[in-house]
Amino acid sequence: MAKAVIISAPSSASGKTVVTLGLLRALRNRGVRVASAKVGPDYIDPRFHEQATGRRCYNLDPWAMSPGQLRALLDDISQDSDLIIIEGVMGLFDGPHGASGSTADLGLALGLPVLLTIDARHQAQSVAALVHGFTRYRLGAQIAGVVLNRVASDRHEAILRSALGERVLATLRHDDSLVLPSRHLGLVQAAENQELEAFIERAASAVARETVLDRIIGIASQPTDESPKRCLLPPLGQRIAIARDLAFSFAYPHLLDAWQKAGSELTFFSPLADEAPAADTEAVFLPGGYPELHAGRLASCGTFREGLRRFDGLIYGECGGYMALGDALIDADGNRHAMAGLLPLVSNFQQRKLHLGYRQLLPKDSAAWTGPLRGHEFHYATVVSEGDGERLFDAEDAMGEPLPPMGLRRGKVMGSFAHVICEA
Repeated sequence: MAKAVIISAPSSASGKTVVTLGLLRALRNRGVRVASAKVGPDYIDPRFHEQATGRRCYNLDPWAMSPGQLRALLDDISQDSDLIIIEGVMGLFDGPHGASGSTADLGLALGLPVLLTIDARHQAQSVAALVHGFTRYRLGAQIAGVVLNRVASDRHEAILRSALGERVLATLRHDDSLVLPSRHLGLVQAAENQELEAFIERAASAVARETVLDRIIGIASQPTDESPKRCLLPPLGQRIAIARDLAFSFAYPHLLDAWQKAGSELTFFSPLADEAPAADTEAVFLPGGYPELHAGRLASCGTFREGLRRFDGLIYGECGGYMALGDALIDADGNRHAMAGLLPLVSNFQQRKLHLGYRQLLPKDSAAWTGPLRGHEFHYATVVSEGDGERLFDAEDAMGEPLPPMGLRRGKVMGSFAHVICEA
C-alpha cells in the first residue's frame, strides 16, 4: 500500500489545486511514482490531476462511501505507486451540513496527515493563530505542515516563517501566471485548456524550487488498516455505450471501472461529432457535462439524436445527459434548442438557479437499479416543464430530510439531475 498525504486549506480558493498539480508533476519529474485522488464529488479537478501524473484519478467521497470502500479505491490507486497525493474539497472541515463528508472526515477515517495550504496574501503574524486554531479544532486531525501560497516578498516570507517556525514546508510566491480559468461549475475543463501542460510545468517548477520535497514524502503515511469493500453499482448492461466529449465528460472513473470489473464492455461515442451509440450495445449512458455550452451544435447533430430515438435498449442520462434527453434546452441567451425528445423535459439556463447538495436516492421501479443509492446534484439549470412520465427516484438530502421526487422515466429511457456515486 502506497503512503498518502492530503492537501487541504482553510477555505476554497486558497490554491489547493495549483499546489497539488505542482507537487504531482514535480514528484513525477523526480522519478517518484506518484498517483492522486480528489475528495468529494468533483468531476473537473481529477482530469487536471491525470494530466499531471499520467495516471487515473479517483474520487474519494467520505459521505457517499464507507471506510472500506475508500480503502478499496486507495488499494486500486496504489497499484505501481510510491505515493498518493489527495486533494481536499473546500475548507478542511467543510462538508454537508450536519453529516460527515469533509476532508477532515476522510483524514480521520483513513488516519492520513494533512498539509494545510494557506492563501497568505493578507496574512502576517496572525497566521499563527489561524494554524493553531485549525490544529486544535478537531481531535485526531493530523495537520503535519503548512504550505504558504501567494507570498508577496522575501520580507513577507520572513514574517510568516517567524510566526510559524518549522511547520512551514513551502512558500510559493504570488504569480499571476499560476491562475486557472473558471466557469460556473468550477475550473474550465482540462481538455479545453490548450496551455495546461505549460501551466503544470510552471507550477511544478515553483513547487520544486520552493518546497522541500523530501519532507513532504517523509510526512506521508499508510492508511489505517481497513477491510476493503468495493464500490458496487450494477452495470447498465453487458455492453454499454458511453457519451464522451466536451459536452458529456462528467463520468466517475471508479464507476466505469466497476462496470468493467463486473464484466461489462464499454464503448465510447461523441455526440458533438454527431456520432450515434453502437447499435449492438444494450445500454447507453449520457453523463453530465456542459450541454448548455454546446446546445446549438447538439441540436444540429441529427445522427446522434436519431440514433438515440431508434435505440431499443436502456438509455440513462445524468444532469447534462438528462437535459439532452429532454424536449428542449434554453441557453443563457434565451435561445431554444431541440434535444432528443425522449423525456418530457425543458430546461433553462437563462434563468439560473444553483442546485447543490448530496442526495440519497431510492429508485422507483427503475430499469437499472433496485437498491438505495448515494449521489450528488450540482447545476444551475431551472426546469421550465417536466411533463408526463414516471418519477425515477424518491430523494432525501444528506441528513435524510425529504426532497421532491427526482428525474423521469419513460419505458427504457430514464434520467435525473443527480450524479450517482455508489450504492448506499
